[in-house]
Amino acid sequence: MKWGKGDGPRGYHHGDLKEALVRAALALIAEKGPAGFTFADAARWAGVSPAAPYRHFRDRDELIADVARRGFEQFTLALTKAWDDGKPGLMVAFDRLGKSYLDFAKREPSYYSAMFEAGVSIDADPQLRAASEAAFAVLRGAAEKLVAQMPPKGRPPALMVALHIWSMTHGIASLFARGDAARRTLPMPPEDLLEASVLIYLRGLGLPEQSAGR
Repeated sequence: MKWGKGDGPRGYHHGDLKEALVRAALALIAEKGPAGFTFADAARWAGVSPAAPYRHFRDRDELIADVARRGFEQFTLALTKAWDDGKPGLMVAFDRLGKSYLDFAKREPSYYSAMFEAGVSIDADPQLRAASEAAFAVLRGAAEKLVAQMPPKGRPPALMVALHIWSMTHGIASLFARGDAARRTLPMPPEDLLEASVLIYLRGLGLPEQSAGR
């Protein structure tokens, strides 16, 4: 089989091989899932020889890790914008933060899958780990502000609250809000389910009702 520019669905311009391979990975994740294609498949989609990807990536896992890193960087920007330092009120901003999480899973299912479902360890790449931690830091910072509104006696650790809310949000996003065929049906908008779940959780921890409602 002849390999060359244009053999894949899009091909690539000279000097843009790395970006072409990232696009290939995103397209193949959408089509086959994060574990459903090989390094050679990505090369074929990009329209290059099977050896060409090794100029930029050690193997398929390194390619997926780069896709995941890029996804986390976009995710962090979206979450930061949604949180907006808690303005104009903590619960209003926290609601936006949760909806932004769900929206990212819907808008960018291939990135989301690479980030959370590809089985690539974040410890394998320092840049990937840093990008992942930056995204979680937005949620943790929001949780710290919410916890500060709770009664001092019995106040929970902010990290625990952040992890609990992350687990709830991620579960709803992965099951009901994703933008691919794996999305489950739900008799209500996933945003409503998340809002109710977080509100019940925070009230159970003692967040004053006036704080929970603003």
